[in-house]
Parts: sequence; C-alpha cells; structure tokens
Amino acid sequence: MGARHGLRRGHAASACPFIAFAAAAAVLLALPGLAAGDTHYYTFNVRMTNVTRLCVTKSIPTVNGQFPGPKLTAREGDRLVVKVHNHINYNVSFHWHGVRQLRNGWADGPSYITQCPIQGGQSYVYDFTVTGQRGTLWWHAHFSWLRVHLYGPLVILPKRAEGYPFPRPYKEVPILFGEWFNADTEAVINQALQTGGGPNVSDAYTFNGLPGPTYNCSARDTYNLKVKPGRTYMLRLINSALNDELFFGIANHTLTVVEADASYVKPFTVQTLVISPGQAMNVLLTTAPSPASPAYAMAISPYTNTQGTFDNTTAAAVLEYAPMPAAAARSLPLPALPLYNDTGAVTNFSRNFRSLASAQYPAAVPLAVDRHLLFTVGLGTDPCPSNQTCQGPNGTKFAASINNNSFFRPRTALLEAHYQRRYGGVLLANFPTTPPRPFNYTGTPPNTTFVQHGTRVVPLKFNTSVELVLQGTSIQGAESHPLHLHGYNFFVVGQGFGNFDPVNDPPKYNLADPVERNTISVPTAGWVALRFLADNPGVWLMHCHFDVHLSWGLSMAWLVNDGPLPNQKMLPPPSDLPKC
Repeated sequence: MGARHGLRRGHAASACPFIAFAAAAAVLLALPGLAAGDTHYYTFNVRMTNVTRLCVTKSIPTVNGQFPGPKLTAREGDRLVVKVHNHINYNVSFHWHGVRQLRNGWADGPSYITQCPIQGGQSYVYDFTVTGQRGTLWWHAHFSWLRVHLYGPLVILPKRAEGYPFPRPYKEVPILFGEWFNADTEAVINQALQTGGGPNVSDAYTFNGLPGPTYNCSARDTYNLKVKPGRTYMLRLINSALNDELFFGIANHTLTVVEADASYVKPFTVQTLVISPGQAMNVLLTTAPSPASPAYAMAISPYTNTQGTFDNTTAAAVLEYAPMPAAAARSLPLPALPLYNDTGAVTNFSRNFRSLASAQYPAAVPLAVDRHLLFTVGLGTDPCPSNQTCQGPNGTKFAASINNNSFFRPRTALLEAHYQRRYGGVLLANFPTTPPRPFNYTGTPPNTTFVQHGTRVVPLKFNTSVELVLQGTSIQGAESHPLHLHGYNFFVVGQGFGNFDPVNDPPKYNLADPVERNTISVPTAGWVALRFLADNPGVWLMHCHFDVHLSWGLSMAWLVNDGPLPNQKMLPPPSDLPKC
C-alpha cells in the first residue's frame, strides 16, 4: 500500500506539490518512537457542490466533489499526508477521529484547539503517522456544523505480517450513517444560537449519503449492498450523524461485533446494535447459504430520551442477493428495531463489550490512579439578553456544560498558546475537577440552571494515570451524551444508572478486560467511569459528539505537559500552520 496507491486513492494529480513539505515532514519519521512505514499522499479540495436528496437540490461543501468524502486507506505504522485546499467561504479544519496523533497535536484538527481554522483561499497540510492502531476510524470537518457533509472513512489495515484475530472476511465494506437536512445547516445552528431554542432537526437519515425508499422521492437514492450467499462480510460501520444515536439491524440476519473504535473486542452476536455519533464498529455479517428472498432490508432509526424534538424517521438500505427493481425495495419488511427511547435495549447491548485482552492485544488499563475526577455532563441555560425574547426553557437560552462550565471559544488556538507559553487572555488552567455545587444529579434539578462560561483546561503532568467519572444530569431532561476524547483511547471500567457512588461502585469495576474506545455514551440518567494514561503531550479536546450540544458549550480540554525525555515532548509546529 505505497505512496503510488495513496496518490490514486487521494485523487492527487502528481506528487510534485508535496516535494517542498515532504522533506521537512520527513523529520517526523526520524524521531524516536515513530516507525517508518509507507507514505500516502492525499489532496482534499473543499468546494461547494450541488447535491440533490429528497427532491431538494442544494449547494453543499464537499471534498473533491464527493458526498460522502473519499476513503483514506493506510496500514498500521504508515504516514498520511493530506493537503487541504479551502475553496469555500467558510472556515474549515479536519479531524482524523480516533487517530492518537502522538506528540503531534498540530494534525488533530479541532478549530481553535489545536489550530486556527483554514480560511477561504488558504491551504494546510495534515501530516501524521498511525502508530499502534489498526481498524475503522473516520475523518470529518471540525468547524461549526460543517461535518454534516464533510466526512469519510479512514481504514487502517493491520501490518502486512499480521491478520485479523478472526477469520478473514470475504469482503470489507464501509457504511457511514449520516443525516440530511433540506435546510442550510449553518443557518439552522446560527438561528438556534440566536433565539436560544433547539435547532430544527434533520429531514432524513442516510446510508453512505443515500436516504433510501422510506423517504419522499428517494427510491432511486437507495444504498444497495450486493452480496453472495454463504460468505462473510465485514461491515465497517461509522455513525457520522450530527445529533443522533442510531439503532441498526438487517432483517433475518445477525451481526457479530468484533471491533469498537479501532480496538478489537471479544466477539459477540446481536440482531440489533446501537452506535453513537463519533463511534465506529466492525461487524461480521455471514450471508444465508440459501436465502429465502432475493433481498433484505437494512435500517437505522434514532435512540433518544430528549425532551425536545428529534428526527423520528427510519432510513432503509438493501442487502441484495439477486437484482431487484428499485421500486421493490419499498415493500421489503424492515428489521424490528427497538423503540426510540428503549434505554434497556441500549444497556443490554453496551454490556457486551470486552477488550480482547490477549497477549498480542493486551488491555493496558491503569491499575493505580494518580488523579480522580468527577465531571457532570448535561444541559443548562443562559439568561435571555434584555433586548430580545428567547425560545429556550422558560424564556431562557439553551446551554450545555461540563461541571457547570460551558466552553467559551478562544480567539486563538490553545495548542499554539501552550507551545509558546502565552496563556494570558487565552485560557485558564482552573477547570473544576469536581462539580462546583453538588446536587442530586439524576433527581430533581436545582432551582438555578444557569451555567458559567470560560476557556478552562485541566493541566496534567506527563504519564499521570487518570480516572474520570462522567455523571449525567437531569437538568432540562436526562439524556445520553456521546463523549469523545481527542488524542487518546480510554478504558471503560464501569457504568451504571443514578448517581455515581464513590464507595460502592469502584469495587465493581472491570479492570481485567474493559473495552477500549475513543467515544462513549454517558448513559441516560447514569454515569460511566473511564481510565487513561496521560502519555501524549499537547492540548486535547473532550466534547459531546452531538454537535448541537458542542455548539452550546459541552466541551473542555486537557493540557498534558511534556515529559522529561526527548520522545515525550511535543513536536514543533509546521511552518504552514494557519493563522487566526
């Protein structure tokens, strides 16, 4: 899988534009701890493209004119060099979701955290090596709500000498679940932030960008997965939806889960799975040796306990054993998916996840803990400005927070400020590590639901072992929150409903084979306990992967300081780092 292959997949005309920065970036490969592999060059041209769905044509941002965007493929240990040219009027940046970016936060992508965004007419090169990871990840825009259209799969194959810890599938297929809005999504979120109310919801869910036969005039816009009888397929599932956790199933078929967020798990078989925005999951599908029908329906539908409105529709796609007319897809029986608020089904599914914890793929969960932190996660409110009427709860504006701190976007990138040690006016290292005002988190909400605002981080010494308990709250309604941590994987050592009990819950932790992930849903009216080792210096965002909650401030950042050794220190910034 050499550079030549990467060029073809990335739609770059030649390697010439890369000569100048390839020499400088080669320094990365010479540094300790970064193994040399193949290099793959890709070019992302971000342009407006006319796309039609649900009989609505609109101009959307795309990468290389594709929706969803191109698949990136590499092997563990390979280097990717992605040159982004921004030809649209919006600022943009790209995040390589789940890639650890060891010592190299400059390639992580969240705007105003690790870089200033790429402005219209400007370019930036993301140059990073995939170290010690293999599996399904993905890439997406990380500015405002642009990721609704700007996303694609990032497939990391095992090293050439290594196979999978399960029989090799006949074929591998990425399937990205998404959302389609007939309206302009930037106008949707901007209006919501102005009025203080909840944003308008999507008009359809999609399989690889296609809504399918359950929606108006979409029978021809149906994703068809052609299969052969008696074969095993690996579906690389990615939830790239903006604001919705999703149930997924295939009528008359079972699915065997073998990987979560590019970490192998002990295989388990289900008829229905649930996947949160930001999460990836590899499942094995063994087709029927003698199918009773030429085709079967695949479907996704939402899981939510929100008190607000949501897109309560079902999208369908086709598992096709033999050709059939497009119109016939409408009559295929849908798989029996749980009701939209079936938290029990979600809990039963989530309990199955266990790390492989083998000699080759150990579960290196920290057993001793240096720092214990408790973060409340949930919604809140802001007072309505005196000169307007607001549409949030009781005339307020919706907000969201962690430990009652709603993240305030800085004027420059936090990573740059940290590297230059110029913190004044940019960030404060006083993020609350326990709730400022304890209350019955999953019971009756407090009288005051106003949040505080600030650009605050938690500083950590290099190699600190962290236990973080994420506690959901019932303020403005209890719902689950998919939390994503940049720059790290973490181990999910425990979870439960109600309020976390620091005496009685930790003895029940799974420290033998906890699942390793980069995105986890805090259960509705419950808690989840995570552990990770802070061995990657830089500034790393942690946020809810519902973009509406991210827009309302449900995020924070960890500032992990350099270690004493040369290979424990941040790399210097690239020369083309965008300016704010």
